[in-house]
Amino acid sequence: MAIDRLPPLNAIRAFEAAARLGSYVAASEALHVTQPAIGRHVKNLEDWLGVRLLERGPRGVTLTLLGAHYYQAVSQALQILADASARLARHDNQRWLRILCVPAFASRWLTPRIDSLRKLRPDLKIAIEPNASFTAVDARQADLGIAYGLPGELSGVREVLIRPAVFAVCSPSFLAQLPGPLTIADLPPNKLIHVDDGTWWNSWFAANGLRVRVKSDASHMSNDIVLNLAERGHGIALATEVLVQRELEQGTLIRCLDQAAPLESYQVLTPSQAPNEDALWFINWLKSSLREAFPQARVESVGVLP
Repeated sequence: MAIDRLPPLNAIRAFEAAARLGSYVAASEALHVTQPAIGRHVKNLEDWLGVRLLERGPRGVTLTLLGAHYYQAVSQALQILADASARLARHDNQRWLRILCVPAFASRWLTPRIDSLRKLRPDLKIAIEPNASFTAVDARQADLGIAYGLPGELSGVREVLIRPAVFAVCSPSFLAQLPGPLTIADLPPNKLIHVDDGTWWNSWFAANGLRVRVKSDASHMSNDIVLNLAERGHGIALATEVLVQRELEQGTLIRCLDQAAPLESYQVLTPSQAPNEDALWFINWLKSSLREAFPQARVESVGVLP
């Protein structure tokens, strides 16, 4: 399409904001214009295209079928424009890489390496937001995400990094209080620390050939909290070497048993828009660093998404 056949940019921005936020009021506040101006821009765009994009109702606006397809294309185009503009901004402007990350990985593996990472790209600012429950990444929220999950649980998976073995750990003081050597059959009645309702422990038992069902009295939502409790002698937790490599070396945690089994994978999620140069660089650094540090961990890559 020739440039002179492009719809007005202000109309595009008004439509995108109204569709994303669900109302003309919210769109007017986001773009700092009046609500009638948003309505006029959307009407002009609909007239220019010759199709209905939004349906107005008492609770705001909803996309028509054609509007939904157009919104997806418009959102991607605006993000591409924003990324290109950021890359061409003055050299003294700060560049930020925004990362969503499961809390235990963020605090126990990624954060300790931030200083060395920054030396590789000193002009890049990195913001890490711990989030225990995200399953996808929105470009308005972050440039990429590092999640831990099973195949099919997560959306926008760009790389499956590693699938490390999961094993049981506790503090030396807790183990010393037990009457004798532990076996896997001894674990269910013991003091297990849970990150959920018992599902993760039950999956681990099943992967190691033990048919039992345990339930949690308390769910701590984050492996970081669970492992902190284990270090303080509150019980036995599940861990991966990625999360407790330092603690195993220092002796603040020890493996209770020889049994181990790979369960979920660490995965990189990206928004629907193509990652920018900094995000791609970080993903490559992350992938190579993890696989160099944990060569025995299983790798099940899905390849690079377009």
